[in-house]
Amino acid sequence: MGLFERYLSLWVALCMGAGLLLGTFAPGVAAALRDIEIGESSQINLPIAVLLWLMITPMMMRVDFGAIRDVGKRPKGLLITVFVNWLVKPFSMALIAYLFFRHVFGLWISPAEADQYIAGSIILAAAPCTAMVFVWSYLTDGDPAYTLVQVSVNDLIMLVAFVPIVQFLVTGASSLTVPFEVLLYSVLVFIVVPLVVGAAARHLLVARHGREWFDKTLLPRFAPVTMSALLTTLVLIFAFQTDNITQRPFHVALIAVPILIQVYFNSSLTYGLMKLFGVEYSVAAPGALIGASNFFELAVATAIALFGPESGAALATVVGVLVEVPVMLSVCSVCNRTRHWFPNQAQKPA
Repeated sequence: MGLFERYLSLWVALCMGAGLLLGTFAPGVAAALRDIEIGESSQINLPIAVLLWLMITPMMMRVDFGAIRDVGKRPKGLLITVFVNWLVKPFSMALIAYLFFRHVFGLWISPAEADQYIAGSIILAAAPCTAMVFVWSYLTDGDPAYTLVQVSVNDLIMLVAFVPIVQFLVTGASSLTVPFEVLLYSVLVFIVVPLVVGAAARHLLVARHGREWFDKTLLPRFAPVTMSALLTTLVLIFAFQTDNITQRPFHVALIAVPILIQVYFNSSLTYGLMKLFGVEYSVAAPGALIGASNFFELAVATAIALFGPESGAALATVVGVLVEVPVMLSVCSVCNRTRHWFPNQAQKPA
């Protein structure tokens, strides 16, 4: 395990703290960075977009879409992952968020704030994790090839499903209107661009230098860039949200409740279904982690693009970032401790 993975919680906590310090003691710098947008009034922050491209594109270069052809030999793990991620997770989050923000927390949250928090929670849940799944899979001894297939399929589905699901659920669960054009623009900027660039780079470089050089020499060189971009993204996200976080700490705690419930519900559901259908542990653990974690970088960027950097929706996605790492590490711990529940891979393939 590398230095980053070994002390992941520490680095993330330090970057969150650095972001809050930047927003508190250098608000002018944070505001200037926040106002740099891609196009006039697009609300898509250019510094975050560049950092996301630096972080996501190397991950997309790992995606071997040709490997999807081989998934027919072990389809159950992938089918369960897709079922939970796209037919359960966004809808369960919408229901849980509506229940808590409209009713359970109704005494402390205004209807307008509830709309924003519901929207942010839905955006968060509708974007399955891409980059960090490889870290979670590594920490649970997951099958890296199968994890790659799961991520690849989720990325393809996200291209066509993210926009309509978010628009449908946000409009249905709140009084907010989601501009289709802005949402589509976010998907193009934060998913399509790195996906196309990553796939093209992979094809050209593998063809020129070979698969072994690509996997063992080139990709490891991107690791410091990817991790630096991730940590810098966290600094900016928390710098932009400093006022929201420091002025509404009680709301931050309230927002964390339905997000935590949703994470543990979906990870437990995925893990349980994997066990029920006889999927081996090396597929079941990463599947549960994919079902629990979120593509928070996309979620934060989309919420900012739709509702602004100081909106309640953006705050809700940032709270998702706040709880993501410690929660996912706890899910990893549960998976590692329960691996004996699953059949041997050679005995019962997925």
